[in-house]
This record gives sequence, C-alpha cells and structure tokens, in this order.
Amino acid sequence: MTVPPFLSDIGRLFNSGEARVAVLTGNIHDLFPAPGGAWQPLPEVLAGHWQVPGRIVLTYEINGPIRFHRPQDRQLVKDAWLRWRHGRDSGDLTLASLAASGAARDELLAHSRSFDEQILAAVGRPTVALELLRQCCLCSRARDSKGAAFLEPDLALIIEGADLILPEAPVTGLADADRQRLHIALDWFADPGFAAGADVVALLTEAAAGLNARLLRLPEVVKISVDEPDRDVRRAFLAAQSGERWCPTDSELDTLADGTAGLGLQALRQLAMAAEHAGQAPDEAAVVARVERHIQAQLGEDVVSFKRPGHGLRQVVGARALTGFLRDELAPRIRAGGAGALSGCAVAGPIGAGKTFIFEALAGELGLPVLELGSIRSQWFGQTDVIIERLRRVLTSLGRVVIIVDEADTQFGRLSDQSHETERRLTGKIQAMMSDPALLGKVFWLLMTARIERLSPDLRRPGRVGDLIVPVLDPEPDDRADFVAWALKPSLGSEIDPAVLERITAATSGYSAAAYAALRRELAALGRVDADRVQALVDDLLPADIGAARRYQTLQALVNCTRRSLLPDPTVSEATREAWHNELRSLEARGLA
Repeated sequence: MTVPPFLSDIGRLFNSGEARVAVLTGNIHDLFPAPGGAWQPLPEVLAGHWQVPGRIVLTYEINGPIRFHRPQDRQLVKDAWLRWRHGRDSGDLTLASLAASGAARDELLAHSRSFDEQILAAVGRPTVALELLRQCCLCSRARDSKGAAFLEPDLALIIEGADLILPEAPVTGLADADRQRLHIALDWFADPGFAAGADVVALLTEAAAGLNARLLRLPEVVKISVDEPDRDVRRAFLAAQSGERWCPTDSELDTLADGTAGLGLQALRQLAMAAEHAGQAPDEAAVVARVERHIQAQLGEDVVSFKRPGHGLRQVVGARALTGFLRDELAPRIRAGGAGALSGCAVAGPIGAGKTFIFEALAGELGLPVLELGSIRSQWFGQTDVIIERLRRVLTSLGRVVIIVDEADTQFGRLSDQSHETERRLTGKIQAMMSDPALLGKVFWLLMTARIERLSPDLRRPGRVGDLIVPVLDPEPDDRADFVAWALKPSLGSEIDPAVLERITAATSGYSAAAYAALRRELAALGRVDADRVQALVDDLLPADIGAARRYQTLQALVNCTRRSLLPDPTVSEATREAWHNELRSLEARGLA
C-alpha cells in the first residue's frame, strides 16, 4: 500500500519548517495501512511513521498517562529533563550517578520524583500533561553552559482528543482549567524558539471547528484532512479480511469496494465479519443499508436521511414540457458529469404546484443515492460548524449523490446585517461546497422553495444553483385534462365521457396539483358515483384564501427562471417581464413580501 496522503502532507510541512503543529481532522478514528500489511489506529500509524533514529515519539490521551513508544526513550527524556531542571551540564549528571550527597542529591531525587509523578498525574488531568509536554519541548531545544543539547533526539508529540482538551468557546465561556490549558498551548506554540526548532506536535480532532479558534489562527498551526479510505484502500482491506468461511473472489472484492463508498475501515470490518459469519458476501441491499446507517450515525438522523423515491417521471401527471426537459436534458447531464456538470438547480414555484413530487421522480429516475438534508443547525456552540465539516467529509467520500433540500429558503435564506454569525458561516460553507471543483460532478444539489427570492443571492449566482432555476407552475390548459382524468378515475373509471371531462376541467380551471390531489382523495372516499355526484362535489369545494400569496410565489418563479424554454410562453417579451415586476411591487406594497 502507498503512504496515505495526509502522512505525506505532514512530512512535507514539518520537513520544510513551514509548520510545527498539525491539526489532523476528519476520519481520525479509523484504521490505516501500516508496514507489514497491518491495519492500525491513527496514533499508532503516526508513531510508526515518525519512529526513526533521532526522534522520540510521545502520545497523550486524557484517560491515560503520557506514553513513550520505546521503553528506553522514557529514561532518555527523564535524564535530560533532570539535568535541565537541576542546572547541570549534559555530561555531568545522570540518574545512575547518585553518588552525590547532601542538598544536591536531595534536589535531584526531588526532581526525579517530580517527573515520575507528573507522568502519572497526567491521567485524567490534561492541564498537567500539557504543561509537562511543553517543558519537554523546552528541554529538547535547551543548551547547557558548554553549548551541548540536553536532549539530542527531536520530539514528536501526538495529542488525542485535542478538542476536549482545548475546546472552542468564547474566552468568557471557558472554565478556569480550559483557560489555563489555552494559555499553555498559546505560550507553547507561539514561542519563536519552538517555531524555529525541530520538535513537532500532532493534534487529533474530528472537526477543526471543535478546537479553540485562537490556536487555529497561529501561523505555526496547519489543518490537514484525514479522508475516508478510497476504493483501492477499501479493496485491499477487504482482501485482508478473508477468513476460513468467506474467501471473496476478485469480482466480489471489486463489487464490494465500489458499493461501500462512504464507509470507513472500522465499519467495513463489521461488514466483513458478517460475511465471514454467513459464509458468503453480503448482498447489495445489505451493503446499501450499512452505508446509510454509517452516514446517518456520522451526521445524525435529524441532519440527513436517505430517500428512496418510489416513483419516476412516468408517474408524474401533467407537466409534459417540464418532465420532457428533465428526462431528455437534465438527467443525462447529471449522469454524465464531466466538463458539462452542473453543481445543482433551484426549483421555484407556488406552494402545492408539485415541486417535491416531480423532482423526487427525477431523483428516482437517476438511480443515484439521494440524501435529504434536514436541520444542520445546532443549539450548541460550535456544533453547526462541526456538522458542516462532517457533511463535507461524507460528500467527498461518497460516489455520485443527489442532495434534496426542501424549503431551502428556511435553510439558506437571504443574509442581512442582523444575521447571526453562525448563519453567515453556514450559508458561506454551503456555497463553497456547491462551487467546489472537487465536488462538481459528484454532488448535485436540488434546492426547492416557494420563495426563491429569499435564497441568498450568492446561492443564486451562476456556478451554483443559479445555472439552472426551474419554475414549477400550476397546470397549463394542455396539462389540466390529464389532471382531471387522473382525479376522476376513482369515481368514474378510466373511460370518461368527453363532455364530463370538459365540464369538470372548466370548473377546476384555477386548481393546483395539490388541489387536484385533494379532489382525487375526496372522490376516492365516495367510491364509484355518477358524473352528477362528481359535479356536485366540485361545485361544493371552495379554495383556501391563499390566492394572492400563490400569485406572488408564481411571479417570483417566473422572473427568476433561467431558461426561456421552461416558461409558459418561451417567446415572452421584455414588456411582459416588466409587467411581472410591476405586479410583484404591487403585491409587496400590500404586505405579501
């Protein structure tokens, strides 16, 4: 296996002196390829990569002591630390030379006990651990009166759970211990001597947003993403999991490697264990379900859900021109990706026009995974940024995917001077993902809204969903007959008298798709009845008093549409468009904005 990209990135930054602290984010709790065909956790992989002559590796996690990866290194660091604290030259004193007597010997023993006690005291006490590690770095670059180094090897320090030790929060919201650790870290990393030295520190945290922002702003600190395993790594890992009962063929390995995009190796191991227990490769449904569970566990069920539309474009009633465009132009373009890829589209139109149903049909037609984005805001400080980081990592790891955001104006509304900083960051990061070249062609965004004007203008610009804004309007005369026949079918069957069809079509001239669906439910409740009873029901129904609001939403969809061919009249004149704007201003003056 090749060296994971993040290890190469760290090596380049540390060797060049560009940085001394690396914040590793993303897939940090997974397994990674190690020399000898092993698969190890990230701290062990880092330690093995850095365990070279002339370097000592230490690891710290909150629930354990500071750990030396080679037993002899602890004694080496302890001797150097004692000489440094005792004020002796490098060749003058070791723990083995305790022949001294009196105060000097007592002081040495006190320092010796202090070092051992601090190593043990670090368990569950990150403030103690952080200060001791900082002192070790001071000792590493200190020189005695003869100019000799107290500690010849350089240090490589790995700190797990960095966001728990140095959490992000306003300074006024930090506990006293958190403030003290932040001060220690700032004093440590911002020290010019540390920046000019050769010691390095790796801070492990799932999301950089969870780490204190003051640290991330230091020039000595860089963020490095640890990505989900790619196809080749997944295939190699699956091959290594072969057991007595399950020995996958090359074809099975290829299929599983392709189908498990989005899974980390820990999750992939569980899938392989299930295959070993069953004695056969998991079927496609089991793989898809496992990927979905894993992603929902990463993001939260309230943040994202998988949709499996049970209908396609053939099941859409009416909207002939629109479904033709979706089937013949948009769907092939989404499937093809490449140079002609779109980042997404916005779907505008009045409430009840059928936006969600039609574009879920498009998603079902594509045969791609469909994610419905829910609430990505969190009530907890900093957690919204963490969710966004996780979302981007998931999207990067998946293959091709469609994201549906219903009521998008409530998720990514227009920003104002009064908008909260979190709202600004959320919208900005979503906009950045939409125009990210790395995601173009992989992720297709579908933003559906009845209030297209409330979407951030930056979202509606070309290069994001502004490349294609599709209006979904009430049925045109040519489509209305299809809706009427569909609505009457439960009561009158498939064969309907043309005169009855014409009469009901005229009586429902202002109906939306949702209104026709409601009529169909009413008739289904009546069962088989004659045409007069149907007419009586239609005459009895009164529309809700939302006509002005729906007209405003229709006009906004018309003026924001980016394709003439999708308008009811593709030859629309500029005078007509100006009339739409004038009507909008009139409705806004009535308080409908």
